[in-house]
Amino acid sequence: MPKFKLEYIWLDGYTPLAGLRSKTQIKEFDSFPKLEDLPNWGFDGSSTLQAEGKSSDCVLKPVAVYPDSTRKNGVLVMTEVMMPDGITPHPSNSRASIPDDPDAWFGFEQEYFFFEDGAPLGFPPGGYPAPQGPYYTGVGYASVGNIAREIVEKHLDICLDAGINHEGINAEVAKGQWEFQIFGKGSRNAADQIWVARYILLRLTEAYGIDIEWQCKPLRGPFGGALDWNGSGMHANFSTKHLREVGGKPYFEKLMAEFSKNLDEHIAVYGPDNHLRLTGLHETQSIDTFSYGVADRGASIRIPHAFANNDYKGYLEDRRPNSAADPYLVAGRILKTIEAVPTS
Repeated sequence: MPKFKLEYIWLDGYTPLAGLRSKTQIKEFDSFPKLEDLPNWGFDGSSTLQAEGKSSDCVLKPVAVYPDSTRKNGVLVMTEVMMPDGITPHPSNSRASIPDDPDAWFGFEQEYFFFEDGAPLGFPPGGYPAPQGPYYTGVGYASVGNIAREIVEKHLDICLDAGINHEGINAEVAKGQWEFQIFGKGSRNAADQIWVARYILLRLTEAYGIDIEWQCKPLRGPFGGALDWNGSGMHANFSTKHLREVGGKPYFEKLMAEFSKNLDEHIAVYGPDNHLRLTGLHETQSIDTFSYGVADRGASIRIPHAFANNDYKGYLEDRRPNSAADPYLVAGRILKTIEAVPTS
């Protein structure tokens, strides 16, 4: 039987940004392993801020499995962290907080910066490039440099080989800033894929000496000034069976009222330092205000024309989650708010 390299991936206990961790286990299987074939595996939680040294055992429970085309017989195993009994979710296990809804759909738009030697890729040493304008969906060395696209294309290929449902990539508004989009059916599927895609990108850029900056506002300065650059978001497109098949303006308005009522609860899990990004500028709504509008990229919730024109049926976009947000927490909060609204 062939020996497979199982790369178990998990989220550590660091705050406010959980880090990705991984380690390899070698197992024999007749063919590529299915999720149910994969065993739980222990790790030292005292080294990841998830346990004390005197009682350090934590358990990794596989939740999703993907082929890894970068390794012979490679397997990427997304896991969630459990207590030593293997049944109780660890307090750091944000995945366990998501309501189980197989009919929920999510699409995340993950923005990020490439960083080299402490500055965005393509920034001149000790200075700044030309102002924003030509970089968004840009083409050519002056707009995207000579390495970023190579990395982005390799990342895309590895993800597609793994079966991750990428829906697109593009250069973003600031120099050195890029985006990929992932869609998944089921309340946890897209979030699992975002975390694995983040892992793949981090591992890929090791060979280039380049870091990925997930922080939502790595470049700061006076608004309107030379240092006023776009931040990074992770816009969350969401839909439920009721939104897709029934919808209607009365239900939509009740839903928006519930989102407004839970503004603070959403902001609390939409990523750290979001006050630096949600300023009311750069296609954002202010962090302390909830709004919605058709095709309005400056609103908290953007309503697609197709949604409004189809008797308020389809999907909506929450533009507030930032690039460093945990997609598990984002999906969980959105679904909890939706569940509070009666459908009849």
